[in-house]
Amino acid sequence: MAKTNPGRFFEDYQLGEVIDHAVPRTLSGGERALYHALYPARHALASSDEFARACGLPAAPLDDLVTFHTVFGKTVPDISLNAVANLGYAEGRFLQPVYPGDTLHSQSQVIGLKQNSNGKSGVVYVRTTGRNQRGEAVLEYVRWVMVRKKDLDAPAPDTFVPELKPVLAPFDLAVPEGLDFTGYDVALAGEPHRLGDYEVGETIDHVDGCTIEEAEHMMATRLWQNTAKVHFDATFREDGKRLIYGGHVISMARALSFNGLANAQMIVGLNGGAHANPCYAGDTVKAWSEVLDTAETSAPGVGAIRLRLVATRGGAPFQLRGDDGKYLPDVLLDLDYWALMPT
Repeated sequence: MAKTNPGRFFEDYQLGEVIDHAVPRTLSGGERALYHALYPARHALASSDEFARACGLPAAPLDDLVTFHTVFGKTVPDISLNAVANLGYAEGRFLQPVYPGDTLHSQSQVIGLKQNSNGKSGVVYVRTTGRNQRGEAVLEYVRWVMVRKKDLDAPAPDTFVPELKPVLAPFDLAVPEGLDFTGYDVALAGEPHRLGDYEVGETIDHVDGCTIEEAEHMMATRLWQNTAKVHFDATFREDGKRLIYGGHVISMARALSFNGLANAQMIVGLNGGAHANPCYAGDTVKAWSEVLDTAETSAPGVGAIRLRLVATRGGAPFQLRGDDGKYLPDVLLDLDYWALMPT
């Protein structure tokens, strides 16, 4: 009897099934240090206990994307071990901060299935929830991933594509309990720009770039326990290249966005996202943002800003699609998210 896990293939999923993912993960200050070693992340709220306490929190939470990567990584052996590509995200809500000492585990429900016309693969839609040691939901999101079929003759399941919100409304966003930006120190945060300084339609070139290193990517995927074959095994693809984990690109772009958006302190909503083109070691990631919306929240001094974050392979800023409507070849990531910012 086989003891090893070959991973699930497209024909192994059933609509509505719930999957409890193995191996809970206790996070520590080590994850913060490694995150800041891998990415040039400098947002003050996740860097300084004293800054966080001045904003009404008990201590500095871990970077929101540490939570995302940890919860995501738990799902890989069951969802995307045999993936061709992770295709997109929607309805992502960061429900409460995660602190060193918290233990996270993940659960997913299959909410959609659609076999591709070539009969060799299909798209699996899952809604994943990450919970802490108290059973409290800290993160939920939908993602869809293209997964290979093992048996090409296996019958296709009935197609069901879920209806998803194109954008989270401001009232969908969860503001951390106690968060208060009325005494916010812009000098310590690094930039003076508050919510009222940004206009809808404004674009921001984040200027800086960072070249993706093979060793750093491999450290990141191991850190997040993301064992997808396309990231780990250079023999898995005909070109002999490992795909850079899409979350690695997200974190790199988010960190680069500090230059111009230093006060966009916490990610609270993920409206949508697409990994437009593959990223490989040696690519230099640059980023630009577009302000899509702003909103008030019920927390004192706290507003919300909706941003499009675009990562490119060194391409010119503010160019996203060609005349054919398709993403330009240098575009790596198109991410639509909400963040909290002082008013």
